[in-house]
Amino acid sequence: MRCPRLVIGATSSGSGKTSVTVALAAAFRRRGLSVQTFKAGPDFLDPAWLAAASGRPCFNLDGWMCGGEYVRDLFLRTAADCDIALIEGVMGLFDGASPTSIEGSTAELARWLDAPVLLMANAHGAARSVAAMVAGFAGFERGVRVGGVIANSFGSERHAGWIADALRGSAQAPLLGAVPRDALPKLPGRHLGLSAPLAGANFDAFADAAERYLKLDALLALAHSAPRLTPCTARIPVENVGPIRLGVAHDAAFHFYYPDNLSALEDAGAALVYFSPLAGGLPHDLDGIYIGGGYPEEHAAELSANLAMRQDIRAFATGGRPVYAECGGLMYLSQGIETTGGERHAMTGVLPVWTRMLTRRKALGYVEVTSERDSLFVPAGETLRGHEFHYSELVPTLEAAGDWRPAYRLRRRPDEACHPEGFQRERVLASYVHLHFASHPGAASRFVRACREGRQ
Repeated sequence: MRCPRLVIGATSSGSGKTSVTVALAAAFRRRGLSVQTFKAGPDFLDPAWLAAASGRPCFNLDGWMCGGEYVRDLFLRTAADCDIALIEGVMGLFDGASPTSIEGSTAELARWLDAPVLLMANAHGAARSVAAMVAGFAGFERGVRVGGVIANSFGSERHAGWIADALRGSAQAPLLGAVPRDALPKLPGRHLGLSAPLAGANFDAFADAAERYLKLDALLALAHSAPRLTPCTARIPVENVGPIRLGVAHDAAFHFYYPDNLSALEDAGAALVYFSPLAGGLPHDLDGIYIGGGYPEEHAAELSANLAMRQDIRAFATGGRPVYAECGGLMYLSQGIETTGGERHAMTGVLPVWTRMLTRRKALGYVEVTSERDSLFVPAGETLRGHEFHYSELVPTLEAAGDWRPAYRLRRRPDEACHPEGFQRERVLASYVHLHFASHPGAASRFVRACREGRQ
């Protein structure tokens, strides 16, 4: 398969990868190209901006959670009809799940996809030293090709010329762009990272900046230099065990979902019925409910005010039909949310705990979870992979949860310590962990089967 593609990597976090990738997507789209975007790692927020800029869904490519064959297959399936694919990296180019290997890093994706890397380097206070950095990154891992460089935060045109000369003189990848400090529009942020883009967001300023500061024609040529990819033959099909109607919470409070997780549920026979816990009521004739992550704390007063929805969710959960909630969804199933200012807002009351917001991050990182008993996704003793990212904690703790039992034994990386995590009772499963269903073949089908059985 022929697919022009670029990996946008960086020497470190905070180098402007998201802004530049958004700018490239907006500029290429304005030129009439079909742009497919991807995000390395488990992030939900950067993909929202990339999807808005490209006009197509953005997919996460996560080697640690999903494995190389799945990543290649997902890339080939979703990029097959595009003119160019842009893969935004995570952290520094070689940072990932392990401090001693390429596992889970942007570089690993570049190797798997045989894609040239556009390396972003912070040029503030450096000129020839940029060439030294590029030389180190280019030679650090075999099979990772740095094809071009963008100097970020350069001081002047003269400064950019020095960097270009230094790269040329040391036979490094060429300078394909130089972005002055604060030249790209600011992406708004909040405590979990970026804010989601507003509907109808205008990306012309990003496209204008790309046309001015980046060598778009040379970048297109670099993307076209990527060799053909051979289609995967090891894809494991999802067993269709439906049909069922699955309610999926989706609004400003709940919108953290991996698109391919939702596609896997559809492949397993689920008709997805979207609803908003912020407004309206629960749709009729549902066989199960999936409440993903998001920002329920930002909308706690509105969620609490929708009493009818809270009562419907509670009745559904206590009626024996499957409910799966992760992170923000877990918070919505709790007794309520206590803000950092001490205000309390009642939620659905399904779980026997309150959620308390904190001013500092409680958890961030990859996790493996082993099911303590047969669950909605796996039999007892089997393992899934996912990640945590939250600024809240449960009060009281899991150990004081009455007849609710821990859903998982959770192992965090890199300390490898195991902890009880999540809640499970009958067909309700709630956890802070964002699971990726691709980490366990059959997980999506097992969930759909549980929904079908709950109807009977």
